[in-house]
Formats: sequence, C-alpha cells, structure tokens
Amino acid sequence: MVSRVDLHIHSTASDGRFSPEDIVAKAAGLGLAVIALTDHDTTDGIAPAQAAAADFPGLRVIPGVELSADFAQGEVHILGYFVDDTHKELRAGLEAMRNSRSERAREMIGKLDNLGIHIEWPRVQEIAGSGSIGRPHLALAMLEKGYVGSFREAFTNYIGRGAPAYAERRKVTPLEAVELILLAGGLPVLAHPLFINDWRAMVVELKGAGLVGIEAYYDSYTPQEIDSLLVMAEKHGLITTGGSDFHGIDAGIETALGGVNVPVEVVESMVALAEQRALRSAMAINSEASPCKKGDREYH
Repeated sequence: MVSRVDLHIHSTASDGRFSPEDIVAKAAGLGLAVIALTDHDTTDGIAPAQAAAADFPGLRVIPGVELSADFAQGEVHILGYFVDDTHKELRAGLEAMRNSRSERAREMIGKLDNLGIHIEWPRVQEIAGSGSIGRPHLALAMLEKGYVGSFREAFTNYIGRGAPAYAERRKVTPLEAVELILLAGGLPVLAHPLFINDWRAMVVELKGAGLVGIEAYYDSYTPQEIDSLLVMAEKHGLITTGGSDFHGIDAGIETALGGVNVPVEVVESMVALAEQRALRSAMAINSEASPCKKGDREYH
C-alpha cells in the first residue's frame, strides 16, 4: 500500500538517483497527494519540482531541505519545510555545506586509494552532476568499477561511519541548523530522531531554539516507537511528520517512494502552522512599513 503523503525525498539535486521532475512524475503516478523534496544541503531541486508539478494538479510539492549537523555524540539531521529557497543567508549557508561535502569526498577518495580502491574525482563529479556530492556517489563509482557488489557493501566495508575510508566533514550544530531554517521562513523538524541515542534530550534542547516538529513516521519504526514519538510531540507542542527518505539508489535496502504510512492530518498541521507563521510575518512587515504617528486613532 502506498501512502498519499511522503515528506522526506531526495533527488539528483543531492544524492538521489532521480531528477526532481522524475520524482514528481513518479509520485503522481503512484497517486500521492503531497510530497516534500528535502535534498541534503541544497534547495536547487525545489524550482524544477514545483514547475513539473504544474502538469499534475492533484499533487502538491512542499519546498524543503535536509541539513546535516554535528553534536558531541554524532550526527543529527534537521528537515526544513516551506523554506524560502531564494533566501540569501540560507543559500550562502548551504553553499558552505556543499563545499565541505566536496572536501570530504576528496579525502575519502584518498583513503580508498590507500586501500587499493581507485576511483577518480572527475568521475564522482560526473555521477553527482549538478547535485550536492555525497557518499552515495562514491559508492556508485565503486560499484561501477567492480570494487563492491552492492551499495550496502560499499558503506559497510569502506565509507560508512567507522569504516576505514570514512571521513568527517565540517557541519553546523543542530541549533545553528534550526536557526538557519527559521531565518529562511521554514519549519524546522528533527529527522529520524530514533537514530539519536538521547533523542528526548535533543528534542527538548532544539524545542527551545525553535524546533516545531519531529519525524514520527519512518521506515522500520515499530508501532510502539511511533507512539512514543507521538507522546513526546504532544507533550512539547510539536507537529509530527514522516516520509520514506527515498533516494532511489538501491531498491533492495531502501524504502520505496510513498512506502511509509503518513497520515494526511500531518500535512494539515504543517500547512496550518506555515500559514499562521506567514501571516504573522506579513503583519510584522506591514507594521514596520506603516508606523503610527502619535495621536493616530488606529494603532498597529
């Protein structure tokens, strides 16, 4: 059964296999009603996805992004929904993140070379195209030359966290990621929280910085785990989201597009909050643009 909602999808704008236009066409073909394109550290896929959606009036595309952040115990991903993809500070921050991805990829290629696995930087760039370079592109280059037999093997034996060719890259902190999304008018949501050891403490900390939601519906989450996330969300006044985290790289190990059951009510909560915040922002701008003089009968 395919869900009608998928709020966590990657395209060739970052490390997915399918273009934003292809994602839209596939989603429409599956009967999805709402999707969000949430590429890693880039919003470049949003405009083409929304343009493609014009041919599918039954499908809504929510603009999104997924930011990688570091904290003492590891890595955290923050999803941003309804972001302004033209926002200058956001675009500058994302460019710096993409540059760090390229630097990390070069370092990992060097480590692979020392292990007898010779892949070339120009070929990795070709595979990535105009997208943000990620480890899946290295894995595909390794597969192409026969060094590994599967995507999973590339990560497990060589480029996954803790593997011999793994390298860290410079990232923002979780708090900085939340702040950047808020600055661009977006809704920051903690992605796949159960990947974090002390996820409850992280939720509380980020809530104080402006986090508005947590991803409660995700592949492999048990009903009991989903319930615990829903309880946490209600306790702290957070919305819940969910999605497949679709990349389209290896159908044998990843969730299919629309493969996670996400309630339609999730979208209703997101849209209501986004509209509420947009209205407040517009009112604040109008108030600043039209200052009242002393003695005015109507105050703003």
